[in-house]
Amino acid sequence: MAEKHFFEILEEEAPGIRKAFFDYAEAIKIDCGLDEKTFQLVYIGIKAASGEPGSVAAHAGYAKRAGATRDEVRGAVLVSMLSDGVTGIASSLAAALDAYDAAE
Repeated sequence: MAEKHFFEILEEEAPGIRKAFFDYAEAIKIDCGLDEKTFQLVYIGIKAASGEPGSVAAHAGYAKRAGATRDEVRGAVLVSMLSDGVTGIASSLAAALDAYDAAE
């Protein structure tokens, strides 16, 4: 059996907290002053710097659907090297590109 994703567990164990989290995230997206593509690219860079390839992969697909090019997604990951070095992005670059290529 496949491992459950964090948000699946949160939905089962604390659905109110999951809803509050996603409401909070949506409010930030609406009020941050960025279009969807830019928001996703910034988020990819942040998550790459944090070393979270699963989030990078998920948001690479969102970025593609928002109109980002493969080079823009790659660049969002690579730019994070300027502040965080290679450690955070080591596992994120392949995740981003693989997810971008697989996204519809």
